Amino acid sequence: MITEPSLRIGVIGVGHLGNFHLKQLVTINKIEVSGIYDTDKERVNEISKSYGVQVFLSLEELLITSDAVSIVTPTPSHYEIAHLALQHGCHVFIEKPITNNMLEAEKLLIDAKRSKKIIQVGHIERFNPSFLALKKINPKPKFIEAHRLAPFNPRGNDVPVILDLMIHDIDIIISLLGNKIKDIKANGVRVVSSSIDIANVRIEFFNDCVANLTASRISQKEMRKMRLFSLNSYMTIDFKEKILEEYKVKDNISNEDENNQIIEIGNDKKKYIIYDKPKMHQKDALKMELIHFIDSILNNKKPETDGISATEALNIALKIQSIIDNK
Repeated sequence: MITEPSLRIGVIGVGHLGNFHLKQLVTINKIEVSGIYDTDKERVNEISKSYGVQVFLSLEELLITSDAVSIVTPTPSHYEIAHLALQHGCHVFIEKPITNNMLEAEKLLIDAKRSKKIIQVGHIERFNPSFLALKKINPKPKFIEAHRLAPFNPRGNDVPVILDLMIHDIDIIISLLGNKIKDIKANGVRVVSSSIDIANVRIEFFNDCVANLTASRISQKEMRKMRLFSLNSYMTIDFKEKILEEYKVKDNISNEDENNQIIEIGNDKKKYIIYDKPKMHQKDALKMELIHFIDSILNNKKPETDGISATEALNIALKIQSIIDNK
């Protein structure tokens, strides 16, 4: 009897986000959850009972019995755990950012190449239905504006807001434009924590596109929006609500435009603004990226958000942080 390939995946860190990883993993075909590990014994036993999965008393024991692991621990521990996992022959999924610094990230890339294992990093917005719809349009923006705001939460304050929130938009933008950057200007303020809580950055690319990014974790309301301005086109993407809207300026109306909202511009030469709001496939982005991780392992292919792209995003984020720190 031929059975589908089975992959044994362990979860390291079962706090707030690790719980969500486990919740999705137990529903995915082709895998088996090998077990969980966390330094918080009370928490790990509670989660074990909820999902009926094995608790490992040591990290090494979990790694020995796993083909891959999902690392959902505080950022300062990412390198040490991922390094050990790769040494034990495990593929690794690491929640963003990949590490705290470039040296550790580059060492992990070497580890992965040496062990011939996959690193995927949890830049989850790449799997957001609204961003997937945006990619199909293949925009050529000349100006980008992004706001990623969140109410204060003590969880996640182990890193500055640039590495906590803004890195999502950095990753999205370099996935669209590449990492050929001409100049960076940045400002930030420590408000309630010991690291930067609100930051604004202006990034100029060599293709003449400018990106203006704002990230804050002391906002009253949550916002995850990006606006992209191109010649004869404007797009707005709401990552939170999973909505994409597009406005296109056209000289003529085609049959395919008739189902969309049309606004006539009364200039000497008549033009039209066509409004479109593509329908979204409302899939869970976390589940999608975990499935992508599993498929990448089983089919031996490079993940969309691999260690290299995550290291590029980290590099830019750390440059922004350095600019702010040196002011």
